[in-house]
Amino acid sequence: MKYNQLAKDIIENVGGKENVNSVVHCITRLRFKLKDEGKANTETLKNMDGVVTVRKSGGQYQVVIGNHVADVYQAVVEEGGFQAQKEVTGEEEEEKGSLFNRFIDMISGIFTPILGVLAASGMIKGFNALFVALGWLNEEGGTYQILNAIGDGLFYFLPILLGYTAMKKFGGTPFLGMVIAMALVYPDLEGIPASGDPLYTLFSGTMFESPVYIEFFGIPVILMTYSMSVIPIIVSAFFAVKVERFLKKIVPSVVKMFLVPMFTLLIIIPLTFIIIGPIATWASQLIGQATIWAYDLSPVIAGIFLGGFWLVFVMFGLHWGLVPIAMNNIAVGGIDPILALIFVHSFALAAAIFAVWLRTKNQNTKTLSVPAIISAIFGVTEPGMYGIALPLKKPFIFTIISSAIGGGILGMFGTQAYVMGGLGVFQYPSFIHPEEGLNTAAIGALGAVGVGAVLAFVLTYFFGSVNKIEESTAGLENTASSGDSSRGEIAAGEEKVNDETIFSPLNGEVRNLADIEDTAFASGSLGEGIAIEPSEGKVYAPVSGTISALFPSNHAIGILSDQGAEVLIHIGMDTVQLNGKHFEAHIEQGSRVELGQLLIEFDLDAIREDGFSLTTPVVVPNCDHYEIKMTSEQEVKAQDVLFEAKAR
Repeated sequence: MKYNQLAKDIIENVGGKENVNSVVHCITRLRFKLKDEGKANTETLKNMDGVVTVRKSGGQYQVVIGNHVADVYQAVVEEGGFQAQKEVTGEEEEEKGSLFNRFIDMISGIFTPILGVLAASGMIKGFNALFVALGWLNEEGGTYQILNAIGDGLFYFLPILLGYTAMKKFGGTPFLGMVIAMALVYPDLEGIPASGDPLYTLFSGTMFESPVYIEFFGIPVILMTYSMSVIPIIVSAFFAVKVERFLKKIVPSVVKMFLVPMFTLLIIIPLTFIIIGPIATWASQLIGQATIWAYDLSPVIAGIFLGGFWLVFVMFGLHWGLVPIAMNNIAVGGIDPILALIFVHSFALAAAIFAVWLRTKNQNTKTLSVPAIISAIFGVTEPGMYGIALPLKKPFIFTIISSAIGGGILGMFGTQAYVMGGLGVFQYPSFIHPEEGLNTAAIGALGAVGVGAVLAFVLTYFFGSVNKIEESTAGLENTASSGDSSRGEIAAGEEKVNDETIFSPLNGEVRNLADIEDTAFASGSLGEGIAIEPSEGKVYAPVSGTISALFPSNHAIGILSDQGAEVLIHIGMDTVQLNGKHFEAHIEQGSRVELGQLLIEFDLDAIREDGFSLTTPVVVPNCDHYEIKMTSEQEVKAQDVLFEAKAR
């Protein structure tokens, strides 16, 4: 298989298959649940060919792959034998992390498996509405009716799919969840309210006033419409798992196969109709009304906020908290403003990356930009966000600004979604009004996209500082071994790689690089060098040059010297997990530094108390162009000679 080697490398660097509880994938990411995230070599994975980046959010260790994630996932499953492993249920292992992280993990686990088919159905339904609005189809015609059944069928029976995924996520038998949902949408029960007068009414005069048409052993049953609903089946599945586990403990093994599901259904389905369903439905209605109320306060401000921060939400997995609310809004009220207001962000990102593609002199960036633009247009933003916009910073900032303005315009026009549509360009048909067709709100969405995309392009093209940043890293792509070299120089595009003396950036004890615990550095794959056990929490510039890379967590820094040497300083092992805690940078990426200038300060004691090693590799990534002589000293002070690098 094409991705076998990549799969092997990923499994090895997440701590081996014995460190993996489970692995699933979404549109762009492999989502691992690891027993110990400290065993994962995050920096190695981030720098691996075929991996865009690594994120940790919602209790998941997320390896971002891109559009071909499904193929890589299949290879990972086959290489790791994960399909053959026993599934870990909530009973066998308690979820770790905060309540919020567990909530995000639960939501993503329930909805991720159906996102593809959900988007497909929404696109068909949206395009069907568009065809009617354009006069291409008649609502009475057979073509429309069949296409509507294809697009609407999933949404009508959505509780059945959620019953399966929710039970699986909670650790129960998935088919039990499906049967519970089937009972909830059973046509004969849904049709009872239309067949006669109620027996009596409960909660008269309140917002919960409910007519009662049937009873269960004398207990009143409040019949709700559960087709297209979201929350009731999820809550029901949660309690069903509890009941099923209890029954498994008390029912004899010889009859467990049929008595456990039978009694689970007999307990949960009536309980759902009598208590869980009505309460969950009322809660759904309250959530829907609350979001619409917040939107109605100021659609423009809501659009600016959601449009501007959506990519940030995606970075941290927080969007999973909003997706089910949007689905609930459509199920309860038939409209949703949440996902409509974020429509511009993918087009703004595509436009910003297009500007980068036009301006950059970095061939590697040009190569990455083209598929990232295409992905963003179709709503998949991670490749462009992590691979292009975030590393260059300003394109990401301009995308956020443009998306916020576009979201404000969407709010001003009152654009809303009437179905759960696709992503990117395929989301547009979901804005077609079921009765009015292409109204002002739908047309306004096109204007918002135009404004957001043009603004992102112009800002990035003229103010993105693309080459100012990339020239500092040009040595990685532009170094060339061809051409004449003499007197310690070799050609490297427009740059020259000369003999270089690299001084120690730290005070501390010298260690052999091959002896440290990080395999990526120890193997020399990141460059030749040594490691230092620091005795002082200060990092000084080992050469004069330009900051070519500064990690957001401030734990690692790259410098391109005036003579063409690249120097990478990685403070500690796995300290990226501190997310910048205990680190303070005194420079920025792209800034000019002089030999001996203070770059970063860090708290040695606090980092050690948090359980992290401070062994600091100092390596030369473009070591192929040098013969490097390392210091023989056992201890060094900042500005002592560390390497003598002679150009080949």
